[in-house]
Amino acid sequence: MVRLNRRRFIKTSARSAAAASLAGIAGSHLSKLAIADDALESNPAARIEAWIKEYTANSPRNSIRNDENEKAWEEPLVGFSRGDDPIFQQYKEHVGPFHWTPLEIFQLTFPDQSVKEEELTVISWILPHTEAIKADLRKRTKEPSEKWIRARLYGEQFNEELRKYLVDNLAQAGHPAVVPILSQHFKMERGGRYGMASTWSERHAAYASGLGTFGLCDGLITAKGKAIRCGSVVARIKVPATPRPYTDHHAYCLFYTKGICGMCAERCAGNAVSKENAHDKNACMRQCMTTMQYATELGLKGGYGCGFCQTGVPCESQNPIPA
Repeated sequence: MVRLNRRRFIKTSARSAAAASLAGIAGSHLSKLAIADDALESNPAARIEAWIKEYTANSPRNSIRNDENEKAWEEPLVGFSRGDDPIFQQYKEHVGPFHWTPLEIFQLTFPDQSVKEEELTVISWILPHTEAIKADLRKRTKEPSEKWIRARLYGEQFNEELRKYLVDNLAQAGHPAVVPILSQHFKMERGGRYGMASTWSERHAAYASGLGTFGLCDGLITAKGKAIRCGSVVARIKVPATPRPYTDHHAYCLFYTKGICGMCAERCAGNAVSKENAHDKNACMRQCMTTMQYATELGLKGGYGCGFCQTGVPCESQNPIPA
């Protein structure tokens, strides 16, 4: 029997987590850009978005490491939110008082720096799965596909590298930054409105940055759908916020907006999603952890994956609500 380890569940690549709580490190193997970057100062949003998209497109690490060396991720979506956006204080009310504001995690990481919240920006991105990976899982109903497990394992390792690559480039240009979920201070908490939750949520950062809203299963529905992973960095740099084209946190979900669909509940192999009770986090986690044995049998020790609620549904690859 696999013992449930909640911290491991959230932070899948623990080997690199300790090092990632700091800003850029001299001598990193990641490719570097020049410290003097005029484009970053004149148009920071465009420059940062270019870094994220170029790294995803060109890095050989964007791979599920199968025989075909298929990519894990398509072109990302990128958004920004201000460090002083009131929504981060609202998360303390709705998620729990332990959920960090951008200022709190920045000060934990850089205690010697005097900084105001309006000097900070949350940089958020969405990594959409490839069509081949989605199609592979779409056909499954009980056990996840090997490609999906590989994307969860190796694709998230790439996501960690992307986070650190961005922090490294920003630091070289004089803008210290931190990856909240890889911080040594990151942890899971019990309490608040939703029971178990973490001190930083990538999905909530993406919601704040105009990238998507939540569905019945709690997955984030974006312009490129729900079969995605999220990433974020908090940096001391001023970037114009991406407008949020919604006010309802369920605006892109057919079930909540139209009273139809609910297919994510039908797809869930662990009975963790229902039209009556929405998302049962504990049941969801148990379902994900049961896939670890299957992953081991495939030779992917330490891997796991589920994702049934993200595929074979109307919001798999798009926002299903007409503009």
